[in-house]
Amino acid sequence: MRIVIFFIGLWGCLGYSQNKETLYDFTDLPQSLLLNPGADINFDYHAGVPFLSQFHVNAGLRGASIYDVFADDGRDINDKIENTLNTLTSNDYLTLTQQLELISFGWESKKNKNIYFSGGIYQELDVIGYFPKDFVVLAYQGNRDFLNQPFRFSTINGSVELLTTFHFGYTKKINKKLTFGARAKLYSSMFHIRSAKNKGTFTTVETPEGNNVYQHIISNADVTVRTSGYASLKDKEGKDIVNKLIERAFLGGNLGLGVDIGFTHKINEQLAITGSANDLGMILYTKDVETYRARGNYVFEGFETPIQFSGQDAQNFLDELEEAVPLDTLSTTYITMRPLKLNSSVRYSFNRYDDGTCDCYLEGEKPPYMDAIGVQLFTQFRPKRPQYAASLFYYKRFFNFLRTKLTYTIDDYSYYNIGFLASIHINKINFYISGNNLLEYTNLAKARGTSVQLGFNFIMR
Repeated sequence: MRIVIFFIGLWGCLGYSQNKETLYDFTDLPQSLLLNPGADINFDYHAGVPFLSQFHVNAGLRGASIYDVFADDGRDINDKIENTLNTLTSNDYLTLTQQLELISFGWESKKNKNIYFSGGIYQELDVIGYFPKDFVVLAYQGNRDFLNQPFRFSTINGSVELLTTFHFGYTKKINKKLTFGARAKLYSSMFHIRSAKNKGTFTTVETPEGNNVYQHIISNADVTVRTSGYASLKDKEGKDIVNKLIERAFLGGNLGLGVDIGFTHKINEQLAITGSANDLGMILYTKDVETYRARGNYVFEGFETPIQFSGQDAQNFLDELEEAVPLDTLSTTYITMRPLKLNSSVRYSFNRYDDGTCDCYLEGEKPPYMDAIGVQLFTQFRPKRPQYAASLFYYKRFFNFLRTKLTYTIDDYSYYNIGFLASIHINKINFYISGNNLLEYTNLAKARGTSVQLGFNFIMR
């Protein structure tokens, strides 16, 4: 039972980070416009294969791995759980992201060839949470060894969102050196749960009389869970849930607005800097809203901790607790900001194709530099603190059909994250595939994080 409690706490803190270091500024692909609408692309038009133009999934755990608990090393699993629990902090988190592009398209303006329009629809699962260490310790180890130590409700922190984004972008080459872009977004939220900024403590103290009599004190508790799209699904099953979510996906959910902006500045022919800000926006939740809030104080005296109770004693305790710290259900609207993401890079291109000795570019392309190196920075704002990542990259073009990018990334999960992207172009057909943390693929149980994305496009130059 203790093992179950530990893993409920560990896997219940799902979250995510949307860094796509291999795709960012990879201007051979139209999907790079989703990360920087000011990317220096060179297309006449593009169209993604519906439901196949981009599939992305990213998962990771900061602070531990599955291998730490399940390694076949002869140690008792309870000892390994204890060690992992002692290692993890309330700032550690498990991450998960999933994104599916439903429609993707773009075209060059007939009136001004320096302008490119792009748009589409994509579905996204956005989950973030932190390891609720205080209460996992309380449930797993009890409070006998933690007298006078407060267990903080603020360690309960996370959110889950399933949404669809409708977007339309504008990219313009201002001059030979500067490209600027912006993207408008309309969000349709299908499902949302969030709990953050909780307050209060649970503390066990020994009473002055001693004799193993303790006071268990809930002080200034204020815990809130906001939900939208959950209440109407509680009594539904299977197809009814799917149909309801599909209805919300296409502007039937809670709506919000956002914008992406970005630029590319060529300092000279070989050196360029880029930057972008994504998902600067918010969602207003007015439909199917329920907020659960518990506030109050409670003191219990006894020889046992309340979590040891069973039967009628447990029911009596819960009744008293509910009276002292009532749970209110509200239907008030609320607003949440989208998780803002910032990208930037410095790129140096070299090994220019000039002499025609290599058939290394497609018809309609300008003779490119064959290689590039650079550095990229990524920041995502999260409930407790921003998440950061820094990447070194090497871009290489092989022949006219194969372009690649190799990255080395330092982030919250790992100091040796190796990523690779390969993009294959055959006439107007494009296929790309990318993965991160490649060194850990031989034993995924040891992996702190992993990411895979792939897609198919039609590209005309």
